[in-house]
Amino acid sequence: MKKAFTLIEIMIVVVIIALLAVMAVPAFNKVRAEAREKSIISNLHQFAIIGKQYLTDKAVTRVGYTQLRNDRRLAEFKPVADESYSQLVVSRGGTKLAVTVSGNRRIAFTYE
Repeated sequence: MKKAFTLIEIMIVVVIIALLAVMAVPAFNKVRAEAREKSIISNLHQFAIIGKQYLTDKAVTRVGYTQLRNDRRLAEFKPVADESYSQLVVSRGGTKLAVTVSGNRRIAFTYE
């Protein structure tokens, strides 16, 4: 005669799986937030490099995101956390770029 699982045993397995899922979700959210932040920092780094090159090429003291886009030196950045890059400016002697993401949190990048 086959022995089947009892209702109690099945319920214990379901509870264990539910507990594991509850512990895993915050970890996944944290990893996703870190990935978004790294993507934004990468965009800021790319913007700083291209902006500094533009300053050297054109012998100007400031350049903004829109100007680089219009000059076709920079592809449009896709927002990953409701951030906007349109107000960014690279200037001679400047060292910091920052954007505000959802939740009014600022992410900054320092360049030389």
